[in-house]
Amino acid sequence: LESPGSEMFPFVDWEKIDPEASERYQKILESEHQRLKAMGREGFWATPHTLRAKAYYHIIHGIHSRCVSPERDMYYELSRKLFGEQKLSTHPVPEYMEAGEIPRYKHCLNKAGVNSVKKILLCLGKYFPEMNFCPILPALVSLILHFSQDEAECFYSVSRLICYNDPNKRYIDQTFLTYRASCMTFGDLANRCCRGIRKLIASSHQNLFEFYSDWIMWIFADLPFTYAIRVLDVYLLEGYKVLYRFAVIFFSAFIPPQKVADVEDFRTDMKRFVQNVARHCTAENLLERAFLVPIATRRELNLLFKANKVSLMQKGWFLNVTVSPRVFSSYRQSVDTVDFNNLSSSVVTGTEMRVVWAWIPERFALFSPIKLFSTTEHGESLASFYYHVEGHEPAVLIIKTVDEEVFGAFISSDMAERHKYDTDKATFFGTCECFVFTVSHPALHGKCIGMATNVKKYDCSFSFVPAWSATNDYLTIPFTAPSQEQFTVSTSFCLFSGGNGGHALCFQQNLEAGYTEPCDTFKSPPLCKRHFKIQSMEVWGIQNSICFSQPFPSQQNI
Repeated sequence: LESPGSEMFPFVDWEKIDPEASERYQKILESEHQRLKAMGREGFWATPHTLRAKAYYHIIHGIHSRCVSPERDMYYELSRKLFGEQKLSTHPVPEYMEAGEIPRYKHCLNKAGVNSVKKILLCLGKYFPEMNFCPILPALVSLILHFSQDEAECFYSVSRLICYNDPNKRYIDQTFLTYRASCMTFGDLANRCCRGIRKLIASSHQNLFEFYSDWIMWIFADLPFTYAIRVLDVYLLEGYKVLYRFAVIFFSAFIPPQKVADVEDFRTDMKRFVQNVARHCTAENLLERAFLVPIATRRELNLLFKANKVSLMQKGWFLNVTVSPRVFSSYRQSVDTVDFNNLSSSVVTGTEMRVVWAWIPERFALFSPIKLFSTTEHGESLASFYYHVEGHEPAVLIIKTVDEEVFGAFISSDMAERHKYDTDKATFFGTCECFVFTVSHPALHGKCIGMATNVKKYDCSFSFVPAWSATNDYLTIPFTAPSQEQFTVSTSFCLFSGGNGGHALCFQQNLEAGYTEPCDTFKSPPLCKRHFKIQSMEVWGIQNSICFSQPFPSQQNI
């Protein structure tokens, strides 16, 4: 890359005018990848503009892929075929764009710049015909064009990101299947880190899937330009994982501008919140907070992403299908629909089950609940319980006591795993996705016990107040095991336990009574009165629940 200003001022030794930027650029060239990551997080090349342009050029040229990416000359060839000698493009926007808008980032691009973005997008669509859904690409091209010498360089840079195919450090989703799997993966992270606001949306009857489908656009379309380029600094070096970090921060900090019952569209409110993020924090503070989030490892994220993709294919989504945005939107709505209105339960209402369903992993929440066992239908027998539940994973156990207290547990593993070990001792099994919850607890008067701890663990100080802690609008309180030492225990009774740290839930063989106590595994208080009598018990599975692969390994302790 030529020195800044060399084209405009060919008689000037620009490095002598700005020697500090020149020294910084030399440090960039001499640094290994790990050091570059630290520099990106620190904003080492944030100013001047030309230094960032050089840094991007160096970083993108250092991205090596097994696939061959097109060179600059390919852009000129494609451009001649598509546009001839025309400088302006009158072509319609590519089909892989979900909407026809090209973000200007607060008008930082002029009309010529917007036209160049459109031409680059059309050439990318021509060169990558298998790319059928990629709504972030217009914003990404717009951002990178700010720091490119010309259209050809921008085309080349974005092509390298598209061609990069390491599953543990991907950059761009190119089909609506992979895009949707990424949205679900973010939903799983939000379920762990931002349970309060997630429950708000679920209890409002608004579509969580639709809300999560915007997550990456918060970063690449809604963020102000000065914030977006700071995210780009680290994204080019670290890939998709950092985007999850920023989205989690936004989601955890988001507060609806009015009472939940009056919120008509959480998606619009969230969009406005991100657009006005400067009211709450600086760009530097945003990066600092994002990298304090204890997010999953790349391997765990990749396993979760793959599991979500499998569940989407089982639901009826396909890998290489080209659809228009309008058809896609209609198809997405039909595929994502989960019916809670016709739920037949003696324990929970449809609204309560909707909120419970919001807590389970996204790959399972795609499917409608199906009743596996009920004491009113199948009798009060643990043998009957096992008979109807074994062979299904996951399962949601819900109990209503004679005092009208409702609580339960998410069982992530097949109960048949209890037969794996030839022992008379208690068999522990399950995964780190197990959790226990309460749906209604008269003695609590609607207070969200345990919620403050979970939220504060991932607290974002800018404009964040746990507004849900003093309201009775929210139905379900999950207590998820925070480590890998959580187990389902099965003998003549069933309970959730973490060794000697107390049993969150235990019931007798005749399914008439049980007890609950504080549990170290789930960091949960008693789910109801310590000793309870069961009025009704139900176990719910999901459609197509037998053959799901789990992204996290089972734990064993006998």
